[in-house]
Amino acid sequence: MLAGDLSKLLEGTADAAFAVNDEGLICAWNRAAEKLFGYPVAEVLDQPCAPLFQGRSSLGTQICGEPCSLIECAVLNKEIPSYDMGVKLRSGRRLWVNVSILAFRDERTNRHLVAHLMRNISRGKKAEELTQKLMRIAHQISALPRENLLLATALPLTERERRVLELLAQGKTSSSVAGELGIEVATLRNHLHHINKKLHTHNRLEAVIQATKRGMI
Repeated sequence: MLAGDLSKLLEGTADAAFAVNDEGLICAWNRAAEKLFGYPVAEVLDQPCAPLFQGRSSLGTQICGEPCSLIECAVLNKEIPSYDMGVKLRSGRRLWVNVSILAFRDERTNRHLVAHLMRNISRGKKAEELTQKLMRIAHQISALPRENLLLATALPLTERERRVLELLAQGKTSSSVAGELGIEVATLRNHLHHINKKLHTHNRLEAVIQATKRGMI
């Protein structure tokens, strides 16, 4: 597949998409990428993508670099799973994107083209970070001396209910907890309703605090 053909293909996706060649230089850049990242195509063609995006993981470590490990995987025909990455926009602001990789080989030149499809997931990441922050606060509160808190009599939790609270205490989101337990989010809400009734709490944060204080999790 030639770079020009790939450019036409990438225009057919709603995701921000671009492609790099074997040398890590951008050779295709669609309109959705212009809109999301703020760079017109003329500014990015034939430029390396690593210094452009300055990709970072959730731990702040660098993901994008030169040489590009993704290109190396593509050349070796290795599977590249999707991943989340913090990127820098033209405005200087940073946002979170989920990245999917498609690797192509130009049959005429036997060179490789690596397409990146990116979608904005900043809203979900912010919710996840807030959940983790709240759960850290819950652990801090639960570490207070027991005599400072009056605990009403609570009904025992089932094994599944304890597991729900354990996962929430780890800062996991509702969708992550439901996925790990193999249940629907609506079922998870039912579990939380019963947990709150048993512990005399009003939300998941209070439930985690109370369950930790009582040694249930």
